[in-house]
Amino acid sequence: MSTEGGRLLVVDDNEMNRDMLSRRLARKGHDVLVADGGEQALEMIEHESFDVVLLDIMMPGIDGFQVLEKIRAEYGAADLPVIMATAKDDSSDVVAALKAGANDYVTKPFDFPVVVARVKTQLALKRSRDYLAAAHERMRRDLEAAARIQQHFLPSEKPDVKGLVCAWRYLPCNELAGDTLNVIPLDDKHVGLAMVDVSGHGVPSALLSVTLSRVMGGVMEASSALWTLDEHGGDLRIATPLEVLRDLAVRFPHDAETRQYFTMAYAVLDLERLELSYVAAGHPGPILIRRGCEPRVLDNTGPPIGLLPSIVPVTNSEGTLKLEPGDRLYIVTDGIPEAEGTEEEEFGMERLTDHLQDLAGQSLEESLDAVVVRVQEWCGDKGPGDDISMLAVEIDGQRENNEQ
Repeated sequence: MSTEGGRLLVVDDNEMNRDMLSRRLARKGHDVLVADGGEQALEMIEHESFDVVLLDIMMPGIDGFQVLEKIRAEYGAADLPVIMATAKDDSSDVVAALKAGANDYVTKPFDFPVVVARVKTQLALKRSRDYLAAAHERMRRDLEAAARIQQHFLPSEKPDVKGLVCAWRYLPCNELAGDTLNVIPLDDKHVGLAMVDVSGHGVPSALLSVTLSRVMGGVMEASSALWTLDEHGGDLRIATPLEVLRDLAVRFPHDAETRQYFTMAYAVLDLERLELSYVAAGHPGPILIRRGCEPRVLDNTGPPIGLLPSIVPVTNSEGTLKLEPGDRLYIVTDGIPEAEGTEEEEFGMERLTDHLQDLAGQSLEESLDAVVVRVQEWCGDKGPGDDISMLAVEIDGQRENNEQ
């Protein structure tokens, strides 16, 4: 980055000072404009762009302090540096100028090499800040584009599954998150329910999250962890939740450099038998809401995937559950139960399950919206500290009447 060739404004009511400074600064490669007082300076700043203002304090009419005050009302010290010119022996002016927002000062009579050095310093600082601001803006745009790509891997519309109502909510706490979820029709009788929470936030977590979305795709092919080769016929079949978990543990082992890991809950719902098979790896288990019963967390969890070195999570076990028409299942990430309130108390699973039970009379969509509002109110102005992701399904209550 060059630090030469800045656009400067010299403000001084003394014509000799203006002429001397402007000519000598121009010989140093700067584009220099002059103003003979505060009013002209403010008008020029309003209509033109400058890199540094060299501003005299003692001027008739609007003095330098008043000009500086008006400049700082519009521009921060990083956006438009101001160097104040003060009397050589008046330290009170120097202190007042710096307190009012001046970036630096020079004293009269001018020591020109000092003036040049301080102008050069302020130009270098401004250009460094401008460069960082531009880089930050490029990064922001790139992150927003990446977030749009990540959103693409979330389900865009509800799958048409007879006898099953489904809904979800996904609220990342920043531009890029590590959560992903999906409802995956595996065949005409089975549906997969997936929720993944990658550790951390930002680009690394989002990249792993997107990769997992692809690996846990519903297309019937060997590259998907949701399918496996039948031991007998050699054809692909639906993988059990435990087989999916073990496959992911092999594909995404512990990495000592990245130290990334993820938690997950995965379930397969047999719509014909109304049987649920599920696993949870370091993740909250599915929450069962059943009419006339206490809410139940299906806690059947083992270690997260990739957290520990040289371990395939054989300690995880697969749970099963017989469902009934009208049953609801909610799968959430820990961003909800671990959301901290204004007194730093966590929202907690008990509060969540009780709230879901109270919402049983509302639609599935309404219940998810109500949980989001409740958690946001719990957190107050600071907001949730982690992503909020919820996946919910309900066994169609009409099924009971149809079967009778």
